[in-house]
Amino acid sequence: MSVLARSVGNAFRNKIRTAAVVAVLAVAIGLALAMLVANQAVGAKVQELNASVGTTLTVNPAGGQGFEGGGEPLTTAEAETAASVANVTAVVGTKALRLQTATTATADSTTGTTQQAGPGGGFGPGGQQATVSTNLTAAVDAGTLGNRNGTAGTTGSTGTQPTRTLPITATGIGAEVDSTGKALDITSGTGLGDYTASEAKALVGTSLAEKNALSVGSTFTIQDKTFTVAGIFDAGTTFGNNAVYVTLPEAQTLAETPNELSTMIVTVNSMENVDSTKAAVQDALGTDKADVTQGQRNLETAVSSLDSVKNISLIAFIAALATAGIIILLIMVMLVRERRREIGVLKAIGARNRTIGLQFVLESLVLVALGSVVGAVIASLASGGIASALISSNTTTTAATTTQRGGGLAGAMPNGGVAGGGIGGGFPGGGQGGPFGGASQLLTSVTASVSPGVLAAGIAAVFAVAIIGALVPALLTARIRPIEVLRGE
Repeated sequence: MSVLARSVGNAFRNKIRTAAVVAVLAVAIGLALAMLVANQAVGAKVQELNASVGTTLTVNPAGGQGFEGGGEPLTTAEAETAASVANVTAVVGTKALRLQTATTATADSTTGTTQQAGPGGGFGPGGQQATVSTNLTAAVDAGTLGNRNGTAGTTGSTGTQPTRTLPITATGIGAEVDSTGKALDITSGTGLGDYTASEAKALVGTSLAEKNALSVGSTFTIQDKTFTVAGIFDAGTTFGNNAVYVTLPEAQTLAETPNELSTMIVTVNSMENVDSTKAAVQDALGTDKADVTQGQRNLETAVSSLDSVKNISLIAFIAALATAGIIILLIMVMLVRERRREIGVLKAIGARNRTIGLQFVLESLVLVALGSVVGAVIASLASGGIASALISSNTTTTAATTTQRGGGLAGAMPNGGVAGGGIGGGFPGGGQGGPFGGASQLLTSVTASVSPGVLAAGIAAVFAVAIIGALVPALLTARIRPIEVLRGE
């Protein structure tokens, strides 16, 4: 009988014990794999945060971050000045627009509201967000809060207020990124090509496209100008997808504010240079012309906490792996002691030490293979919950910090404003209801999935520990002379 066949047969010699051993190993291996998956997921999220927020600065007109803010608008010349600062790798200018459905704008004018419907309107922080008309219908219903906020912007009207329709956020952008500097997630179609050229093409959010039955190649109008849908993007939220992107020059033309910017997104070459570059950009533009903010500072605590979670999950993986190794070692010690006579007979008929060791190693690997299959199932079911549990306290702390530092403006926007508008949000550097843009949402969206690579790496580590755990007692016993083993029996 071959060594392999004998090893497999020995593994199932006592079926009840085999089932118990596999169950114990499955729990240990499943926990180890779940911790490894959580470690990989949190590590990937830290990298995503650093890439999307950690090296970006947001430049707004001085005093223009609040709804009543003042100041002078930024210009393309100032964007060139910022781009010339050392360690700056890219500067993306944006122009915020507020698309009001044409029929709603007409109805508002008949009810005596103070809403401005023409280009250059003063909606948004510091009056930077121009209101223009469109034939699109917003994908988000105003609801109780939208209608309540809408009554604050009406004057001289009596009777029942008309049902409100929320505006559609639009952003003219100079590159294929969102308002935080993160690459746009285009789910169908293509980008706008040259984002620095005036062209009647647009990117439409999935919610808005579905509401208006738009697809790639469809057309709609803004200020009576026809735009073609070049692509559809997904911002991750319904409100965030109630938005449109056009090229920066096109938005400036629609707002009738050539060379004017609502905000600038400045990308720094590394996180180490963010502080010095922030100061340099501020000096280059002047404190009376621009406010330079750094979303990375607001997220440092969160990223640090996620790093801690990553370290904890790695330690837990090692501990679970060590536990599996100890379980295997104890089981094999027990099996080796039970088979001392068998080992003595094998030695007496000429079996080599490595043959005896290989037999027990293969037997342990059979048990580990069964435990790994069950453990992988456990990990696939539990890894998401474990990752969520590990970051839950961090998420709570970060959410509280976000609310305290930047969430208040969203609730203060009159007329159902567009603060918190997600991708292409309604105020410079905004979106998603805070100064981080979409970054705060990233903190709560850690997704743990058992990928084949992570699973293979975890099981390989378990098998390595199993080999060591089985080989040590087998070789120690195999070194004993056969006559001593048989005499002891």
